[in-house]
Amino acid sequence: MISVTNPPEVRTGGSHRDADPTSSPRRTVLELTDVVREYPGTPPVRAIDGVSLRILDGELLAIVGPSGSGKSTLLNLIGTLDRPTTGRVAIDGVDTGVLSDPALAGLRSARLGFVFQQFHLLAGMSAVDNVATGLLYRGEPKRARRRRAIDALERVGLGHRLGHTPNTLSGGERQRVAIARALVGDPAIVLADEPTGNLDSKTSDEIVGLMHDLNAEGSTIVVITHDRELASDLPRQVTVRDGSIEHDSVPPNSMPYDSTDDRQVAP
Repeated sequence: MISVTNPPEVRTGGSHRDADPTSSPRRTVLELTDVVREYPGTPPVRAIDGVSLRILDGELLAIVGPSGSGKSTLLNLIGTLDRPTTGRVAIDGVDTGVLSDPALAGLRSARLGFVFQQFHLLAGMSAVDNVATGLLYRGEPKRARRRRAIDALERVGLGHRLGHTPNTLSGGERQRVAIARALVGDPAIVLADEPTGNLDSKTSDEIVGLMHDLNAEGSTIVVITHDRELASDLPRQVTVRDGSIEHDSVPPNSMPYDSTDDRQVAP
């Protein structure tokens, strides 16, 4: 079994380049193939019903749908917080189905970043220490973690608020800290779950603008939301309803990907 705690040849979405996924072949950072998720019941509840989805390095997109559409279950599967009943989930070329739980946790730490609606910041810690927690399981020295955390906060425009604790920050600033924490490990994909849900309209616009800026610098960002207005501000919208993809605004065949870059992982 391959070890992914310190994965070899980690190629992340953080390089500075044109983020247009249709411009040239890109590697696939997420691929779902005929994914089904059922929960026990009589009859069983099928929350996700045969979903296939490919996301390329450098994309900025929304997975959008109403409450009960299956988007939260899809987030859990993409984020490796849950496993499919059937089908295949591959993150940055790694087939998650062959990984043990510890190896899957290592993959999640190395290649995924998370942004939550509720921020989930530690109240007694400064902004820089909150961001540095995103590197706790990387085995890096404390000084290196702190330097990378400072760089991430500067990247989201909070270089002047490094020592502030969450209770002294505005809602928008707290969400910027959460985004910096998601970015600090230079993940292949950032998953943002309703990132503007607790913000006023002006601050929401600022956070959406920040995501565009980060994407232009090379970050791959997937926003999960019920907000169609937010989704319409992003280059690609994947609409989910009743556990299936109802519509994808960018047809998969229109996005050239580097098929030679797909890595196969075997036990």
